[in-house]
Amino acid sequence: MKKIVIIIPYFGKWPEWFELYLLSCKWNETVDWLFFTDCPEPTLSLPNVHYVSINFTDYCELISSRLDIDFKPKSPYKLCDVKPFYGFIHEDQIRDYDFFGFGDIDVIYGNLRQFLTETVLAHNMISTHHNRVSGHFCLLKNTEQIRGACKRIKNWESLLENPEHLGIDESKFTKIFLRHRKHPMLLRKLAGVFDSFQSGTYWKEQYSTILSPHPWLNGTMDHPENWTWKDGCLTNDRDGLREFMYLHFMNWKSSRWLPKDLRKRGVQSAWEGQQHLVH
Repeated sequence: MKKIVIIIPYFGKWPEWFELYLLSCKWNETVDWLFFTDCPEPTLSLPNVHYVSINFTDYCELISSRLDIDFKPKSPYKLCDVKPFYGFIHEDQIRDYDFFGFGDIDVIYGNLRQFLTETVLAHNMISTHHNRVSGHFCLLKNTEQIRGACKRIKNWESLLENPEHLGIDESKFTKIFLRHRKHPMLLRKLAGVFDSFQSGTYWKEQYSTILSPHPWLNGTMDHPENWTWKDGCLTNDRDGLREFMYLHFMNWKSSRWLPKDLRKRGVQSAWEGQQHLVH
């Protein structure tokens, strides 16, 4: 079985749903998580979730040193731009893993290995969207070539030295592995014949993010909002027994990324995990 580690720097204060997040990690015992954080270790201690204690200033200095840049972000949110570089920055910590990845903590995981089969893990890059790198969950093969893919981003030094968040993890990084994302799949595969970074990639929409501006499984914009997590299995009340890889509930906890029409309709987006997610 291929070994997987998810790298997540996080600074400030653990969110109120964090124990539920950890519980979903617990049921994925063959996947590891590695946090770099100034938060205290949670009372729920898990053998597959590890913590490196470091403050935000020192972590930014580590990034500057490893990438030979001047990294001085306005806020920790800028770290989203650094996600493609985690494998390079933390090369020493991930030597024993076949895959490293990045993600968010406003998610609840289902049974990850049900989706990350050996066939899927034969690829170099695995995204949970069909046409772009997914910032909330992406896996990369732990090879020198793939760890260095981040440095193929045009003007990456100046982009990272810009203190503002720019969305590099999805917009810019996608272009390394998928230059023509709006083209039919056949043309994408043809392009991969001539580009080693575009070959061996896996793009599969996992329908993880509710209330997003993208159609659901049935092709409509009516997304399910009642979800159930039990013993590592994630389902909802609309799609029968179908299990999902994970639930990304960013639009429950904040209206920042809600589509404009939902904002106008007054969709409540504050975190309501107790009402929406049964476990």
